[in-house]
Amino acid sequence: MSRPPAELTETLLRAARAAGADSADALVVSGASSSIDVRAGALEQAERSESIDMGLRVLIGNRQANVSASDTKDATIAEMADRAVAMARIAPEDPHAGLAAPDQLATDLDATPLDLVDAKPEPDPAILQSWAEAAEAAALSTDGVTQVQSSSATHGSRSVHLATSTGFSAGYDSTGVSLSCVAISGSGTGMERDYDFDSRTHVADLRDPADIGRRAAERAVARHGARRPATGSYPVIFDERVASSLIGHLVQAINGTAVARGATWLLDGIGQQVLPAGLSLIEDPHRARVQGSRLFDAEGLPTRRRAIVENGVLTGWTLDLATARKLGMDSTGNAMRGISAPPSPGVTHLALTQGARGRAELLSDMGTGLLVTSMIGSTINPNTGDYSRGASGFWVENGEIAYPVNECTIAGNLREMLRTLVPADDAQPHLSRVVPSLLVEGLTLAGD
Repeated sequence: MSRPPAELTETLLRAARAAGADSADALVVSGASSSIDVRAGALEQAERSESIDMGLRVLIGNRQANVSASDTKDATIAEMADRAVAMARIAPEDPHAGLAAPDQLATDLDATPLDLVDAKPEPDPAILQSWAEAAEAAALSTDGVTQVQSSSATHGSRSVHLATSTGFSAGYDSTGVSLSCVAISGSGTGMERDYDFDSRTHVADLRDPADIGRRAAERAVARHGARRPATGSYPVIFDERVASSLIGHLVQAINGTAVARGATWLLDGIGQQVLPAGLSLIEDPHRARVQGSRLFDAEGLPTRRRAIVENGVLTGWTLDLATARKLGMDSTGNAMRGISAPPSPGVTHLALTQGARGRAELLSDMGTGLLVTSMIGSTINPNTGDYSRGASGFWVENGEIAYPVNECTIAGNLREMLRTLVPADDAQPHLSRVVPSLLVEGLTLAGD
């Protein structure tokens, strides 16, 4: 019988103390998942996986080391602790490394209000297959679709438990279900593909499989016959599906790791206007029924709702304990980690203030320009914010979509781009990043 994650973390901490660690924390992640892929109306692949992974961080003074393993035997745990301590003894000193003090630790540990676990039984693999088949069939029945590249359904469960030698011990469980479909239009060198998907914590919230298949198909057909757009300076609308990438660049620029290294174009950004007045960017790690919600971070500190940007003005950095100490500030409760590395800063759920108009109205206001629905590659200068990305989507003339485009590059500067954003009202409220379509003026397009 497998050992509970809480028991394993305590065993890891005892082993660390016995091996000579001054302090330690332990993280155990266990999970199970089922995945079904169908093709041409038949089962193509079925997978079932179960795993448990353990991570141990030990500190000797200001020296730290991490080890990980997936074997839960006591002998393995003892070896993990011995190796971690041996590594820490020869590691370079880090004056900012260290665990949270007891009075910093989270005390509200009841995750029930987050509603992250679907109480209904896990769907049978046959049900997952029927969903994938329904999505594929809907896509194939759409005029212009030549094939479906993939149609997949998955279900999984996950348990996470964190314990520290300073007295913290807590965990949470979650479930997740997802369905995706990738459709193709055209043939040979004229093929175009697009997709649709949905991912939820509760099966009851999942969108209809046929709707997902049809949406993927319609998107693929709309892209058929794509060509390069004109080269020049034009306004660009980032579709809701890709608009969160712009906000992601802002989030990366205020990450404590980048700030501590001085490698960010927003190094002087606190208190400065980084978005248009009236727009705020809110992080809320306590959203119910959304994967990734949590009451405590990877160092045991309480998480909280915070305005990263308020009325266009940047309010602060995203910090864990180490980066906060280095900058002479307090942690924002944003530590994240995997089992094999120490914590580092990261954000959970984000929401950008939505506008009052739909995407169609933004297209009308734009007149002539580019609607971006897909992006590839990324060249971002972290020190200057210079931005360049490959893109595809649709050329817009007189406020209406004229024809599909691909093989073009968008370039600009993030500092200027973000300060001129015009949001639509089409953000998806169930996503981790609730960001609407965004209009940006005056970007450079490289096409024909």
